[in-house]
Amino acid sequence: MLNIAYCSDKYQYTMGKSFYDCGKKDEVAIFNMFYRKAPENNNWAVVSGTDEVIEMIENLGNMDSSFFEKFLPGEEYAEFRGYLSAMKFTGNVYAMREGEIAFPSEPIIIVEAPLIEAQVLETPMLCIMNHQMAVATKASRVCRATDRPVSEFGSRRAHGPWAATYGAKAAIIAGCSNTSNILTGVMFDYGSTGTMAHSYVTSFGCSVNGEFEAFDTYIKTHKGEPLILLIDTYDTLKCGILNAMRAYRENGIDDSYSNVYGIRLDSGDLAYLSAECRKTLDENGFTDCKIFATNSLDEYLITDLERQGAKIDSYGVGDAIATSKANPCFGNVYKLVQIGGEAVLKRSEDKVKLINPGFQITYRITKNYPDKGDVFKADVTCLRGDGLSVKIENGDTFTICDEYDRYKYKTFEAGSYSVHQLQHQVMKDGVRCVPQHSLSEKKAYYDDTLKHFSPSERRLINPHYYKVDISDDLYNMKMSIINRLVSDINNFSKEK
Repeated sequence: MLNIAYCSDKYQYTMGKSFYDCGKKDEVAIFNMFYRKAPENNNWAVVSGTDEVIEMIENLGNMDSSFFEKFLPGEEYAEFRGYLSAMKFTGNVYAMREGEIAFPSEPIIIVEAPLIEAQVLETPMLCIMNHQMAVATKASRVCRATDRPVSEFGSRRAHGPWAATYGAKAAIIAGCSNTSNILTGVMFDYGSTGTMAHSYVTSFGCSVNGEFEAFDTYIKTHKGEPLILLIDTYDTLKCGILNAMRAYRENGIDDSYSNVYGIRLDSGDLAYLSAECRKTLDENGFTDCKIFATNSLDEYLITDLERQGAKIDSYGVGDAIATSKANPCFGNVYKLVQIGGEAVLKRSEDKVKLINPGFQITYRITKNYPDKGDVFKADVTCLRGDGLSVKIENGDTFTICDEYDRYKYKTFEAGSYSVHQLQHQVMKDGVRCVPQHSLSEKKAYYDDTLKHFSPSERRLINPHYYKVDISDDLYNMKMSIINRLVSDINNFSKEK
């Protein structure tokens, strides 16, 4: 069986050998997983995959020494191989909930563990999270383009069965009403949906009468279930819609039908065809007959269809979601921020790659308005237990400043706000310590979270800036480390 915990890069283990030999293996390290920039000019991304990360971590140490010998051969690795085969994760993990909305630089997952245990998690963790967050964030964009239901239909275009299954899960969390993937439905107790293929229609003979027979047979063999007939195999308006209505009528299917019934459009001018089909259906008494549309859709095409007044009741979206087509590579990274109680950071030639050091926690600040209810106003990341963290926890008045423009600030008066932490402990001493939420609960959490951001922050094009800051103590620690590094580098270069 494939053990995802060892879907890793060799260098994670060669570094581990050095840590082991030099006596650093038991030094407690803290790593943050976060991303630097959201795809497609989003302000934010949707979290998905943390349950699979926990499962992956729990599988560490479930491989025999012979497995490690295949890529760490030789007597010099013998002792280390024995260590790896027995190594279980013993640390703590803090993570955002699946369905959470995360902003750049905020820790999505924090790992606090002995150095080797924490280090070897990097590759499989990023593999899981980068895939699912790419899909979830794209699904969120597609679903925000319309108020109508969107189904995930992308399994055949996904990058393998694992990606199809967990990608469908991520898409549902981030707004999709359902998926065609039966494995996802079974694994997560969510159900699955489907209509029919063109091959079903043509299997009854390539003719107008064959199309009718296909529809008639389908209705007879699925009565009581949702019925969606694919009407564009030969000609949507000249025979497809007419055969569909005839088949429904002859089988007693009308607006009194106890389940959903409808037609699917999969080609052509969807705005025009949907309007013509709607007119024809209504004129013939099928006013509750739904129109379902597919055909390489994404958020931009859906937005345009909505602008044109298309008469579409729901959409099916495939590869745009399943592969996060416009931006398939999500940018989560996994960086060491503390070792042996000392904060550390990576300083780079690229300013965007500069990271926040230390053991962190992120608070989401909420204000209540009589007319709008609870509205999220800002996120702020602090060092755990620092001055700002204490003020926030106590409900005191506090001020936050923009990291890159210290003249931009916002004050929250005592009694005017509420807060919640974004990172929750999910593993304690190597053991899962929180219950697992169902897929429906994760989806509901995302839906509720999204509602508390302003409409301008939720828009697809040029979303309004949402305030994301760090505490003064975190900022000062970061600058202190940088200044010390710069001084050290300058002195070093002078000596050379």
